[in-house]
Amino acid sequence: MTKAGEIYICKICGNVVLVKESGEGELVCCGVPMVLVKKNAK
Repeated sequence: MTKAGEIYICKICGNVVLVKESGEGELVCCGVPMVLVKKNAK
């Protein structure tokens, strides 16, 4: 589950995602789960 304000990065291509709305599931890029790098960056 993702939470608003969290930042995720793809370790393969370097894409960065800032979560705007909380949601179920996991973020995936390049076929692998993205890595949480910062919690609640608000």
